[in-house]
Amino acid sequence: MLHKHQVWELARKTVAALTTSVMLLGPNANTALAPDKDDSSTKWPITHVVVIFQENVSFDHYFATYPHAANKPGETPFQAKLGTPTVNGLNTTGLHDHNPNQVNPFRFSPSQAATCDQNHDYGPEQAAMHGGLMDQFVQQLGNGPGTDGTLTCHSTDVMGYFDGNTVTALWNYAQHFAMSDNSFNTTFGPSSPGAINLISGNTSGATPANQPGDTVDGSLIGDPRPFHDDCSPNGGHQPNQIVMSGKNVGDLLNDKGITWGWFHGGFKPTSRDAKGNAICASSHIGANGKPKGDYIPHHEPFQYYPSTSNEHHLPPSSVAIIGKTDQANHQYDLSDFWNAFYSGHFPAVSFLKAPGYLDGHAAYSSPLFEQPFIVDTINKIMSSPEWKQTAIIIAWDDSDGWYDHVMPPILMQSNTVEDALNGPGSCGTAPAGSAQGRCGYGPRLPLQVISPYAKVNFVDHITTDQSSILRFIEDNWNLGRIGSGSFDALAGSLTHMFDFSGKHKAKRLFLDPNTGVVLGED
Repeated sequence: MLHKHQVWELARKTVAALTTSVMLLGPNANTALAPDKDDSSTKWPITHVVVIFQENVSFDHYFATYPHAANKPGETPFQAKLGTPTVNGLNTTGLHDHNPNQVNPFRFSPSQAATCDQNHDYGPEQAAMHGGLMDQFVQQLGNGPGTDGTLTCHSTDVMGYFDGNTVTALWNYAQHFAMSDNSFNTTFGPSSPGAINLISGNTSGATPANQPGDTVDGSLIGDPRPFHDDCSPNGGHQPNQIVMSGKNVGDLLNDKGITWGWFHGGFKPTSRDAKGNAICASSHIGANGKPKGDYIPHHEPFQYYPSTSNEHHLPPSSVAIIGKTDQANHQYDLSDFWNAFYSGHFPAVSFLKAPGYLDGHAAYSSPLFEQPFIVDTINKIMSSPEWKQTAIIIAWDDSDGWYDHVMPPILMQSNTVEDALNGPGSCGTAPAGSAQGRCGYGPRLPLQVISPYAKVNFVDHITTDQSSILRFIEDNWNLGRIGSGSFDALAGSLTHMFDFSGKHKAKRLFLDPNTGVVLGED
């Protein structure tokens, strides 16, 4: 049997050979490559940041009772280490059995992993919090009664949560690395605002605004599709498609010559039409038993920006140039990440997006569908030599509306027709002349840091948000700030989750991708 490092080396050599063939035979074989700057002048001993960006989970939905699992017969067991810190969850607050909502929170078993999607729109999420009373989740966000065609939906399902018998891998990562119990969606709303806040911290500057509910006063609050994307519905240029103005972290990385990329399952076209426009038709059967497209355009934030879009889904000109600027413009298929990784071209900053059925989104995915994707990805990265200087951040784009008991701090007020936190048209009182439609912070979300430099079995209570990930990347490579009102200027730091002294490095942790149980630690 091959040792882990031998498996990695064999895969690396195989892809390297393929890379050589591509470079010799491809149309851009003579392209001159600029020297990498990735390993120089980082603030911390982190030369690679990998962001695994999943879908639609509130903190309580996955960690409400952490570190205590029910451990019922026939389910994957979880036993916390002695000395494991508690989190701001439902057991520590008394809200598990005495809750102000219509029903108390309740546990979903592993057999109930496939759930209906909840309402998670900008205004209803605010209304559910009811000015801090946190008592309107069933009425405002519960999806039901009814079905989605295969799953039975009840409005009270919005109060459900999973424990370590279902999200076993994430609970084991929390035991061995660092997690936060005080990190928030930067603003209220669904997937697209969360993805945009991850890369720019700024959802204002959305045009055109001709689809009600997608934008308000020029700010993105819904899930319109990227205008510059062949694989948006009907090939683009529809009423629900927009362009974002301003800068994102890709622009900052390009300015410094740092390699980076967004790697998305299903981004590679399955065919092209007569005009050469990309068609992205790959799909898989999801948790609800229905086919789900692998590529979801409104989950790809860089496609909203003209400076970083790859409208026609062009491939990289060679494996060796993945992460650098060419016709792909840093937007890739997920397979391109592994080609680059195993051939010695691991980008400095990588955003990984699972194909739809593995991204954790309720209805078409589930905790048990996303677990193999997360674990397999981390196992592979841990097996490489680059692991020693890598930070993996697991984050989610929005809460899906799932109940979370913590009222977020409101750093950005807004008064539009879509706001509802303190009543119709009200999310506090916005200063005169400020950008509207950016009420936030939004719901509390999970956040985990996995790295040799992550604090072990540590729960961070520092207030952070999605743009804190952006800020960590900016600070590590001295990129500067986005400006123009980006939340990165307000974001709390992730550094409290790290120990950069080098004295207490975390061990590698290999998990079973299917069960999430520990296979080994070294």
